[in-house]
Amino acid sequence: MKNIPITLNVNGEEYTVVVDHRDTLLYALREKLFLTGTKEACGTGECGACTVLMDGSPILSCLTLAVEAQGRKITTIEGLSAGGTLTDIQQAFIDHGAIQCGFCTPGMVLSATSLLTENPSPERAEIQKALEGNLCRCTGYNKVVEAIESVRNKRNGTDDRQEGTED
Repeated sequence: MKNIPITLNVNGEEYTVVVDHRDTLLYALREKLFLTGTKEACGTGECGACTVLMDGSPILSCLTLAVEAQGRKITTIEGLSAGGTLTDIQQAFIDHGAIQCGFCTPGMVLSATSLLTENPSPERAEIQKALEGNLCRCTGYNKVVEAIESVRNKRNGTDDRQEGTED
C-alpha cells in the first residue's frame, strides 16, 4: 500500500487527504471528505450514480483515481446549491416528480447541469444523449427529460406553460 497526501479542490474548497494510490475519487469523496451525495452503486462505470463534475464535465468517480483529480475542480451535488437554495435544475426535478428513491438523482442533476452550461438550448435528443450514462429504476426518464426541458425553456424565455394559467 502506498499512502500519499493529495490536495483536492471540491466544491470550491481545498482539502488535503491521505489516500492509497489506487483509491478512487468516489472513495475519497465519500470516505475521506464525507460527501455522501455521490453514490456508489455498480462500481464499474455503468450506472452514473457516482457522477461528479470535473472542471465542469461529468465524470464517473468510481473509475477515476483520486490522484487524477489533483489540480482539477471537482463539483459534487453538495456543491451546487448556495446557502441552502436549490438550483433551478434541482427544483425542476422536484417540481416535475423526476425523483423517486433519489439514488440516481445527484448524477442526473450534475449531468443536466453540465449539459445546460455547455448547451443552453439542447433538443430533446441531446438531453437524452447527455443522460445515457445515468441509469434509473424508478422514474422512466420522461419526467427527468421534462424537468430539464422546463429549465431550458425558462432560461431561454420560452416557458412552455399555457397563457392564462397560474401555478
